[in-house]
Amino acid sequence: MLTIRLATLDDIDAISNLMARSIEELQQGYLTPEQVQASKAGMGLDRVLIEDGTYFCVEEGDALAGCGGWSRRATLYGGNHSAGRDPRLLDPATERARIRAMYTHPDHTRKGVGRMILEAGEAAARAEGFREIEMAATMAGKPFYERCGYVVESEWYDTNGAVPVPLATMAKAL
Repeated sequence: MLTIRLATLDDIDAISNLMARSIEELQQGYLTPEQVQASKAGMGLDRVLIEDGTYFCVEEGDALAGCGGWSRRATLYGGNHSAGRDPRLLDPATERARIRAMYTHPDHTRKGVGRMILEAGEAAARAEGFREIEMAATMAGKPFYERCGYVVESEWYDTNGAVPVPLATMAKAL
């Protein structure tokens, strides 16, 4: 049975390990090996999400099955190490909340992990007065997010790494 809870700083090592494995395995077939490596410069753990209480861990028993969350801050994507971060708080009346750092362990795909995190994040953002939410989606995640009601607004390239990595800005009304 899957359970969801807020992540704590004690989860950082497990989250980081899950993210690395997810990037390595689940981006295959969508990105070249060079893009998979380059994506690590733009993806990863953003500690602010945990500190803000907007990041979730999904577990199946004792195993971390996935992680992800939402944000009331302007940063659209990226980890602690990524360029272009903006910690400014968003205005729920005029700006969109963000879905951030969604990762599923390769052994736990297609079990509802991602949907559980999306629903928790969307509900929390709605409760704070946000009317819309957006994300920077990977090409591997894009079909899933479309099934969850997100619409592609633009496709572009993250240039944080050695080679450009395709991403899509996707949005949804709450």
